[in-house]
Formats: sequence, C-alpha cells, structure tokens
Amino acid sequence: MNQLNKTQNIIFLVGGLMMVIGAGASLFAWSWAPYLYAIGAICFTAMQMLQRYEGKNFTIRRLRRMMLISDLLFLLAALLMFANMGNFLQLSQVDYVQYVYNKWVIVLLIAAILQLYSSHRIGHELEKEGNVS
Repeated sequence: MNQLNKTQNIIFLVGGLMMVIGAGASLFAWSWAPYLYAIGAICFTAMQMLQRYEGKNFTIRRLRRMMLISDLLFLLAALLMFANMGNFLQLSQVDYVQYVYNKWVIVLLIAAILQLYSSHRIGHELEKEGNVS
C-alpha cells in the first residue's frame, strides 16, 4: 500500500475527526453539522483514495474495493444529511419520512462497519505479506 505523506496524513485525520464531530452534532440537529461532516467526508475519502495497492494479492484487492465502497457510502451519508435538513427533493411527506428522514444514520453505520472490517483485514494481510513498514 502506498503510504500518505505527512500533509496527506494530517488531512486524513482531520477529515475523520470532522466526520465524527459532524455526525455527533447532527444528532442534536445543529444546522452546521452536515456541512462539517461533508467537508470531513470529502477530505477523508480523497486521502483514502490516494492510497493505492499495486500488489497481486487478491484478498487485499477485494478488501480495498470494500473500502472504496464504504467511502462512497460516507459521501452518500453526507448527501442524506443535507436531505434530512428539509424536503428539497420535493417528495410527499410520507415518501420523505419513509425513504429519506434520518436514513443517513443507517448508511453511516454500514459504511463504518465496512471501513472497520476492511482496515483491520488489510493490515492483517499486509503483515502476512511482510509489507508493513
């Protein structure tokens, strides 16, 4: 796996922290929370997409794809947070509550579980390969 340089690593960590603060603040319905989460998600996913794996290990490549899917789900959760602020999709009230209202929490949970699993397994597989520095 390509390692991030110091600046990219700081952007990665700050983005993750902004995601956590934004998600937590959204539970209190603070109006700035989706913006903070979205900026953090963009920073986090951009830096994670810079980490590439050029090896031939199929397991790591599969886990890397899972990680990229979780990144897309993080971004989808940001979009759903904005949709949760108001019905700008022009859906009926019943459809809005059924399909949009607070569904970002479910998407975020799925993304976090995928991220946690793939990060742990990639680290384990890289240790088996002997490529961890």
